[in-house]
Amino acid sequence: MSSEDRYRLQHRGDRGAYARYLDGMDCTMRQKVALTAAHLLCTGRVADMGMGSGTGSYAIAALYPALDVVGVDVNPTMVKLAAERHVLPNLSFVTGNVAERVFEPGTLDGILDSSVLHHVTSFQGYDHAAARRALEVQVEQLRIHGVLVVRDFVDPGPGEVLLEVRDDDGDGGDDPRGCSTARLLERFSREFRSLSGSPGFPLVGLPVEDSAAGFRRYRLSRKLAAEFVLRKDYRTDWESEVQEEYTYFTQEQFEAVFASTGMRLLASTPLRNPWIVENRFEGKIALRSCDGVPEEFPPTNYLIAAERVPPGEGVRFVEGPAQAPVGFLTLDHYRNRNTGRVMDLVRRPHPTVDILPWFLADGDVLVLARMGYPRPILQGRARGSTPIDGARAVGYVTEPLSMMQVNDPFGTTVEAALEARAGVTPERIRAFRPGSVYYPSPGGLQEEVRSALVEIEPVYLAGDLAPVSGYSTSGRVRAIEARQLLRAAQVGGLPDARLELNVYDLLEQLGIAPGPWIGEIPVLADAGPPEAVTSLDGLRSRPGRRVFEGASGPGPEPFLDLCCARFDELDARGASIGAAALEFVVPRNLSVNTVSVAVLRRSGDEVLLGIDDDDLPAAQCFSGNSELLVAPAWRLPKDVRTMTPARAWVQARLAAEYGVACGASWLLGGSYRPSPGCTPEVVHPMAVEVRAEAGAERALLWIPLRDAVRSRGVVLDGHLRIVAFRAAHALGVLGGRDPTEGSA
Repeated sequence: MSSEDRYRLQHRGDRGAYARYLDGMDCTMRQKVALTAAHLLCTGRVADMGMGSGTGSYAIAALYPALDVVGVDVNPTMVKLAAERHVLPNLSFVTGNVAERVFEPGTLDGILDSSVLHHVTSFQGYDHAAARRALEVQVEQLRIHGVLVVRDFVDPGPGEVLLEVRDDDGDGGDDPRGCSTARLLERFSREFRSLSGSPGFPLVGLPVEDSAAGFRRYRLSRKLAAEFVLRKDYRTDWESEVQEEYTYFTQEQFEAVFASTGMRLLASTPLRNPWIVENRFEGKIALRSCDGVPEEFPPTNYLIAAERVPPGEGVRFVEGPAQAPVGFLTLDHYRNRNTGRVMDLVRRPHPTVDILPWFLADGDVLVLARMGYPRPILQGRARGSTPIDGARAVGYVTEPLSMMQVNDPFGTTVEAALEARAGVTPERIRAFRPGSVYYPSPGGLQEEVRSALVEIEPVYLAGDLAPVSGYSTSGRVRAIEARQLLRAAQVGGLPDARLELNVYDLLEQLGIAPGPWIGEIPVLADAGPPEAVTSLDGLRSRPGRRVFEGASGPGPEPFLDLCCARFDELDARGASIGAAALEFVVPRNLSVNTVSVAVLRRSGDEVLLGIDDDDLPAAQCFSGNSELLVAPAWRLPKDVRTMTPARAWVQARLAAEYGVACGASWLLGGSYRPSPGCTPEVVHPMAVEVRAEAGAERALLWIPLRDAVRSRGVVLDGHLRIVAFRAAHALGVLGGRDPTEGSA
């Protein structure tokens, strides 16, 4: 039976219940479902290893009825109860040990290990190698391109820290149910890993005067501090929780194990549950380096996802020696006539065309995307900065079908690309819809993207792409449900932002709701109206400006460096199986991290978005005028290395440059790469609440958030489009119908 037939014949259930299911889940279960959506295609056969009560397996099966879900647990009684309690046509349960073979080799499309592998190590004598053996066995059960997702705890790495915990939130006894957190830590130091012959570890208490009022300070290893902080609130079941060792691999060790088993990294990122951070960490613990510098709270979880690749394909890239330029990119310089400032701009040849083929199937919108396309420069050398969210760059990404437009007209270019890359012949094209025109990263990159939203006859799997990348693979094309793709972006499972923008654009044109937002939701206090609110018509009619002229060289403080290096593709054994010289651009003195901000202000029932009317040479190169509406966005200094100082840095810049008094801030989904073929830049979208404004050299323009997402042709800055769509999604501003509501 073809994949099309399987999809159509699958029992659909009440697909409109998605939001209702999510509303009833706790944060942990929502995250589990979101991660499944991000890294599994939600068709085929998936094993939920160590499913426990089966509630998670049931939720995944209910939300994705084209997915055959099998819950696995070592306890036959749990399996029997789960099978009686949770009944769906695409759900089953089996008894099995997740560390041993449960399914025949090569029969699964996905495996989800959610908080289960630390049980494997803990109850096998705290043997960390047991986790490696379990992963090796699980990989064998995957089909080629099958995906393994592990959500568990992570060892934060070596070194000692100072941990401050409250000593006034309980009594001085040893009973976990009533003692203070400080007394609980002292008990933990005596009985951690209590299944071993010699439990416990040395704990150094520091003098009371070294601690803040109501706190005690201790010195211990970073790993043990994380072990305690992650379990300190599980007091009712303390005696069983203290037997387990939560952390067994560091992030680097996880990645090495996956690579050695022939798995290609899709995601590797620490996770911090906002509810846990707010309710269990803030004001209750503090971490500092041994010289007193504040450190981030430990991750509440860690995610690593990878796919099994065919023999002969690579799993990662490494940057090698510098090479002579190949002439693909050009570094130009432009002087602002008003200020004298010289700005650097890297130019790509030819216009970029993004193609989003789409079709409807049983109420779902499915889009074709290029999966697993190699983007080596994302895994290049760190050059003094790494992503502030701790996420590891992946070298193979899911992105739109794209190409450079050279000589042929736009429509002909799109037709030829669809036939060559997706096997969609012109007669299978039903209609074109106009997409957006936007600049992915206009602060330093002269690149204009024009997109085409192309309705086609259904195509679920177009197969491998012709070899055009110069490496072992050029990826493959297959269909992804559009709203699943947006959920992937919300949890950091979609590095390329252009695909996300095109999907938002398509759903808005079709009048289809994007589904529930999974992630932090901004809660805005009413700050009253600003002095003025600008309309889209007002923005369209503002006078044009031309402030740039060509400059013969860089200014006194050059911003960008144009580099060329050899990038080697490595297989699972670490052997080079291909190499190519690639050009790319990096900031000379700043970080690879950019923070792009949705500046939000609530006025009654209206949510307003603050935007900047800036001048950039990229805009003048394309439109003839330099004015461009942008989101406030900055490259971070290299000494801003984690998210907490980044938030503070951004709020200080907003106050200094725009005169706004900021309230709370929230992350708007996962980070993204604006142009992964040209730069390793990583952008972190953020929402910031504005409570008041004062006079400043530059003033924000305020527009209704609902208008900002319907502003094709007015909002061309890719960063502004992303934060506007995500903020509108998170706040429920995006409208539309759910075509699957009540379907059967």
